[in-house]
Amino acid sequence: MEDKAINLSLKLTQTPLVSAEDQPRLKIVGKASLQGEVKISGAKNSALVLMAGSLLCEGDSQLHNVPDLVDIKRMSELLKALGVKIVKKDNIFEINATDIDPTKAPYDIVSQLRASFFIIGPLLSRFGVVRIPLPGGCAIGARPVDLHVRGLQAMGANVRIESGIVHANVVGRNRRLQGANIFLDYPSVGATETIMMAATLAEGETKIENAAQEPEVVDLANFCCQMGAKISGAGTNTIIISGVKNLYPVKYSVIPDRIEAGTFLVAGAITRSEISLYPVIAEHLAPVIAKLQDIGCQVIAEEAERLRIIPGQLKATDLETLPYPGFPTDMQAQFMALLSISEGNSVVSETVFENRLRHVAELSRMGADIRVKSNHALIRGVPFLSGAPVMASDLRASAALVLAGLAAEGTTIVSGLHHLDRGYDNIEGKLRQLGATLERINPT
Repeated sequence: MEDKAINLSLKLTQTPLVSAEDQPRLKIVGKASLQGEVKISGAKNSALVLMAGSLLCEGDSQLHNVPDLVDIKRMSELLKALGVKIVKKDNIFEINATDIDPTKAPYDIVSQLRASFFIIGPLLSRFGVVRIPLPGGCAIGARPVDLHVRGLQAMGANVRIESGIVHANVVGRNRRLQGANIFLDYPSVGATETIMMAATLAEGETKIENAAQEPEVVDLANFCCQMGAKISGAGTNTIIISGVKNLYPVKYSVIPDRIEAGTFLVAGAITRSEISLYPVIAEHLAPVIAKLQDIGCQVIAEEAERLRIIPGQLKATDLETLPYPGFPTDMQAQFMALLSISEGNSVVSETVFENRLRHVAELSRMGADIRVKSNHALIRGVPFLSGAPVMASDLRASAALVLAGLAAEGTTIVSGLHHLDRGYDNIEGKLRQLGATLERINPT
């Protein structure tokens, strides 16, 4: 078969819809007041890329504070399919990638997890060859892989796609990628992380301009530096990586999940309840805290790595999703649920993913007054929401519907929990501990 040129508008595959009748549902009795404290788990989006980063070296590495999520299980299965040895002890993963095959990524796993594409950078950099199917994940937008591909090509990789399989290799005597100056058309977190991992073992210096600045990028850079990489500028829009010949195993702890923390802050606001969260890094939550304050809530630092939300009279505000340090797209749905019962008119503009307003229809079923025009949602606050059967369309939409159910009058039944289980570690148990009334109903 002849090599095919890279299709730079290529979209990732989408996970097929799952029948609600065959899946668990969450029954939520609304209007319960919450109180107490909740422990925030490790960041999903950081843990996934750190697991991929462990492929950069031989020997036994340890990742601490790894959340218990479906996506983490899928990444574990993917790494094991490559030959990686993984031992899980509570929230500690012992990972040994000494003897692995960079061409054995199976389609049935990769197709369910878009984060699986992270392995292309470290495998190509370490072995000079990789084979991986195009990944899947939430159906919230195009999520093109062209920025990843262009970056690897700029570093000397040959990349082709045949029948949905990405084949990449590095030619030359030592099969090492070469340092390059790379400008990203968009500050993609995934592309920044892929290129950064690939550059750690490349020959020479790599500069990534218009790089993503998210905390998860900084966490990956810190992890790689602890392994012996030379990286500067992470957290800014210019990252410089000086390649080294080898990296070494480490023990490393995943940062707290800022999106889970933000979701619980909204849980306090939407139920008009005071709750505390720990551990958190308040700086990572700055745009979320600012909007909660605009809406009428107080968020105070009780002590290091601990925040308390004090709810107030909810009022409308506008928000626009942007790359970090702007307001996170992963918190847009949760805030829309909150704004639906905030007095006045709000406008929510989604600029990151084109299909991330699909939860509007479900919130409307609960009595929310929301109109969509292009990528904008126009919200008129209503006095209350009413419980109803609703279906989650993606991970963060599932959280928004749970939050809406907590605030609604009556009973809400949330289907599509396979989305929720991908990104929230024991959210039901944590909410019950705070006083929420909810239970999972399994199919008979």
